[in-house]
Amino acid sequence: MNQPTDQAARVAVVTGGSGGIGRAAAERLARDGFAVLVHYAGNRARAEETVAAIEAAGGRALAAGGDVADETAMTELFDTAEREFGGLDVLVHTAGIMPLAPLTELDLDTFDRIQRTNVRGTFVVDQLAARRIRDGGAIINFSTSVTRLQIPGYSAYAASKGAVEAITLILARELRGRDITVNAVAPGPTATPLFLDGKPQALVDQIADANPMQRLGTPEDITEAVAFLAGPARWVNGQVLYVNGGAA
Repeated sequence: MNQPTDQAARVAVVTGGSGGIGRAAAERLARDGFAVLVHYAGNRARAEETVAAIEAAGGRALAAGGDVADETAMTELFDTAEREFGGLDVLVHTAGIMPLAPLTELDLDTFDRIQRTNVRGTFVVDQLAARRIRDGGAIINFSTSVTRLQIPGYSAYAASKGAVEAITLILARELRGRDITVNAVAPGPTATPLFLDGKPQALVDQIADANPMQRLGTPEDITEAVAFLAGPARWVNGQVLYVNGGAA
């Protein structure tokens, strides 16, 4: 496979790039010189806002949608990246869902939906990326620090992210010989709509104060790790990087 000749030629696909950590990751990689395909599941307007912000800062970006668990839709997504930008060097797979309830109360349809998006979605997207990504590239999945924190109500979500970690660590070894790193970022509580939705302010304050840094993480905190894994971290491979201010 051919490697890009310079940093400006590098291409990243960011799933879930329409908001939260995904948007911050897309904007950070664009600042680092990547052309970015911003994926969205249902909110094209927010993805276009991300693209507009990148372009306003002098970067290159394009929005494209699709269900991450649908292999046909994701094939089209990667086709678009190759057609419009010339290839693929980095995948940042942030897309996921997080319905919460105690195990005894969570209905099985919701459980199945979580696993479909978070586990099958990761498998589909990683499979396609691994087949297309250029030598010297990086696959960056997203797990969660909840796999260590064991917070009540997160059983189905944490189970899905445990599977994501297993996929990540095994794929890193399956890609032996191609100079492609595969890692997972595991954020702690981060001030995104996905985390804040439905939580009373008192609970948010309690969670923030429990952290040694006495605050929630920000999307920009998390994307520091993404930029590291997408760029200089060539000797970090097959790892789960906990980015949580010391919460776990």
